[in-house]
Amino acid sequence: MEVQETRVQTDRVLTIPNLLSMGRLVGVPVFLWLILWPVFGGPKNDGWALLILMLSGISDYLDGKLARRWGQISRVGQLLDPLADRLYVLSTLIGLTWREFLPWWVTAILLAREVFIASLLPILNRRGYGPLQTSFLGKAATFNLMYAFPLLLLGGIDSWFARPAEVVSWAFIWWGTTLYWWSAILYAVQVRQIIKAGPAGSTSTV
Repeated sequence: MEVQETRVQTDRVLTIPNLLSMGRLVGVPVFLWLILWPVFGGPKNDGWALLILMLSGISDYLDGKLARRWGQISRVGQLLDPLADRLYVLSTLIGLTWREFLPWWVTAILLAREVFIASLLPILNRRGYGPLQTSFLGKAATFNLMYAFPLLLLGGIDSWFARPAEVVSWAFIWWGTTLYWWSAILYAVQVRQIIKAGPAGSTSTV
């Protein structure tokens, strides 16, 4: 199995991987505006919203892959990438739930995971640690959701492929949600290990 490099390799900020992460961040408010505009009386722009979701998923795959391949893993990138992922998931949950593509209880399950992770951060801070790096499992969960959300939106379009898209999207949603919570539990286990180890003296990752 290939071991993925995660060490910081450059201090540069303006790298292609970082620009992709920044673009994903810019896409968050654009997506929200597109998906929520009909709620406030504007025309539907679901096709453009779908395009934003697809580009976000592609950029999330490319930024990490290119950073490792080109030796451009940076501390900025390690902060930007998970931030963009979380904002992407949160904005999509808000937009799709408000438009009633996604049931509120699914949104509640996913948001509860974010609250759970956030509750662990003060514990890390008190011991001199920042947020732990995103685990492979957490990234896999995000990938599943990134595939699920565009398909769910596609399932709301009146077309012959709407039903198959909806079925596949729910498969990704359930698997992604399971992995999302599984990664959160493993995160909590690592936080517990840090508590036992005492104040920060060495770098710990997930």
